Amino acid sequence: MVPDGDGQPCRNAAPQPHRDRALTGLPKEESDMSDIGTHHSRLPSLTGLRFPAALLVFVFHAAMMDPEVRIFDDATATAFASVASHTGALGVSFFFVLSGFVLAWSSRERDTPVAFWRRRFVKIYPNYVVAWLLALLLFAGTYTPVWRAIANLFMLHVWSPDFMTHFSVDPPSWSLGVEAFFYLLFPLLLLGAKRIAPERLMAWVAGTVACVIAVPLVAYTLVPAAGIPLPGAEDTSTVQYWFVYLLPPSRLLDFALGILVARAVRAGRFPRVGLVPAGLLLAASYAVSLMVPHLYAHRAVFTIPIVLLIVAAAQSDVRERNTFLSGRTMVWLGEISFAFYLLHYIVLAFGRKLLGDQLFSAPVGTALLVVMLGVSVLASWALYAWVERPITRRWSKPRTRRTAEPVPRPEQTVHR
Repeated sequence: MVPDGDGQPCRNAAPQPHRDRALTGLPKEESDMSDIGTHHSRLPSLTGLRFPAALLVFVFHAAMMDPEVRIFDDATATAFASVASHTGALGVSFFFVLSGFVLAWSSRERDTPVAFWRRRFVKIYPNYVVAWLLALLLFAGTYTPVWRAIANLFMLHVWSPDFMTHFSVDPPSWSLGVEAFFYLLFPLLLLGAKRIAPERLMAWVAGTVACVIAVPLVAYTLVPAAGIPLPGAEDTSTVQYWFVYLLPPSRLLDFALGILVARAVRAGRFPRVGLVPAGLLLAASYAVSLMVPHLYAHRAVFTIPIVLLIVAAAQSDVRERNTFLSGRTMVWLGEISFAFYLLHYIVLAFGRKLLGDQLFSAPVGTALLVVMLGVSVLASWALYAWVERPITRRWSKPRTRRTAEPVPRPEQTVHR
């Protein structure tokens, strides 16, 4: 759901044609869609999709061979890691594209950059600080240098090509540093996207997809392969990996793609996409990712299927079709997914610490992971209910404007 000015889901919003024209920058007759209404803010299926994406990141971290989180014996761990090696990349790429899509979809003419940045800060940073503190207290504080912890606190760690720096403290936090860069540039990117003529939007979408797919080729061609090899992908250097997967300007392409896709769907220029075919294509792309070079798997293979899945879910929502993803349980899980994203690694690492050095067979290890998943969900609900939601409601707008008409805001954005 798209939160309104008080952090509550928008419900039964009355049509406001003048605001839709402001959103698209087009005359009314050009901005109306032939099949999709332009007055829908609620995207429950996209909210529901957030938790499966966050769960993919959980699976990736649970499958890592890193002693900090590994719980399976050698045979099981090797098999698990080989199958789940790209689930994290899939989840993160989904979140980056979705972030641009939702922010563009829910933008309004009367919003200002300062108001937007304030809402994003209030939504993201309190949860981030809580997770940072928990990670340092429970496991990371024993080996993290002070300068690294401070860089992480200010979301600057992702700008370092050093493997131990950008994955410091709470490792998934690197993507929040990327998102901060996205948010900084969003008002400018949206302004540029609004100036693209409707008939040219799909060409821009195609061109941006091509740029995303080309990033690994650029890295393999121009970025030095010498240096520290990437764990699990010895033919790739950690600097190449950072350039393709973590560097904020590189990932900006995914975010911009989401903005353009939202504009194309709003303008009725995107062909209709079925939710089931899009899901099957994404599953097939994962199978392909296991057979291509590491950087292509982490960045290029999933791009088109992710776009199609987001479009399919959005089209289902604006046509008010009930889906499994739009059910109450999935929407609730989607709402706590940002907290889940930040906390799940902490639960995995601290759980591993409590278990000592013992490694477990597949059945026992799987049972332990289910328990850790449950703990992660409960902890995420607590963080959402006691920190994220009340702070968002209280501080998302300046005190003098809290009684004014709320400005619809996007759903929370979650990342690896």
